[in-house]
Formats: sequence, structure tokens, C-alpha cells
Amino acid sequence: MRLYLVQHGPYASKTEDPRGPLTQAGRQAVHKLAVHIAQFPLSIDVIEHSDALRAQQTAEILDLQLRPSLGSKQVQGLAPADPVKPLADRLRSEPKDVMLVGHLPHLSSLASTLLGLKAGAELLRFQMGGCVCLESDDKGKWAVCWMLTPDLLPEEEDTSHPSGNWQVDS
Repeated sequence: MRLYLVQHGPYASKTEDPRGPLTQAGRQAVHKLAVHIAQFPLSIDVIEHSDALRAQQTAEILDLQLRPSLGSKQVQGLAPADPVKPLADRLRSEPKDVMLVGHLPHLSSLASTLLGLKAGAELLRFQMGGCVCLESDDKGKWAVCWMLTPDLLPEEEDTSHPSGNWQVDS
């Protein structure tokens, strides 16, 4: 089983917009990640996201590029302060390859728990619009396969506009 952990993209502050949607730069960062990951030979069955607008929007952008067989859906247990044990327990017996779109510190705690680290230990430093791939073997042991951060991704080239400028639809 492979697990893809994605921290939502950059979003508007509560003073800019109380709903906390992705900014235009956030949409572009997530689109860049999605386009890059779509080139990998991945099998993602479902994208699950929290109920926060920024996570939903991130999942939608990923869904358009990655086309998981079961689509994307909102699930409980992915909020920043939610306990990770129930989700970690579910993932230990999950047969499908799942992408989770969520928040810090939850994603970091979940990864640490699955990797068998002590509470509060930080092995991975998540970034908005980045992705970490973990894999579980047949004995339930988890390992880090790879990690992509926004600064590692190549610039996109868009040939659909003569100027090369583009924007992700709102």
C-alpha cells in the first residue's frame, strides 16, 4: 500500500478571506505538483481531504490531473488537531493506495506515527503544496519512498498561450 501525504497549498489569511481558500499562487503551486506527479507511474485509488476549503481545493486540482479510480472525497479525522491514531489504525489495513490532503501538525504526526517514531518526533518537514510518499510492506512496516517539495519542482512550460503565461481557473 502506498500513502501520499499532501499539505494543502498556500491559502488566504483569515483577514483576507475567512473561508481560507487557496490563493492564486497556491492554486498554481498545487497545479505544478499535480502535473509533475501525473508523469509518474502511480496508482492512486482515492484522494481524501479534510473539510477545510483549502484542502478541498487542493484535492480538486490533484484529482483533475491524477484521475484516481475512486475520485476524491471529504473525510473526518484530517483536521490540524485531530488525533492520528484512528487514521493510522485504518491505514494499517487499507488495501488501496490513498492520497490524503490535510494540514500540519496532523500530517507530520501521522507520518511519525506510521514510521514508528516517538510522539513529537519530526522526521519529515512538510511544505504547503508538497507531497510525501510512504509505503507499507506486507508486514505493516512503513518507509519513506520519496518526497517532493515545491522548490524541487521544475517550472512549468505552457505552450497553449503565446506568452507562456497561464492561470489555473478559480
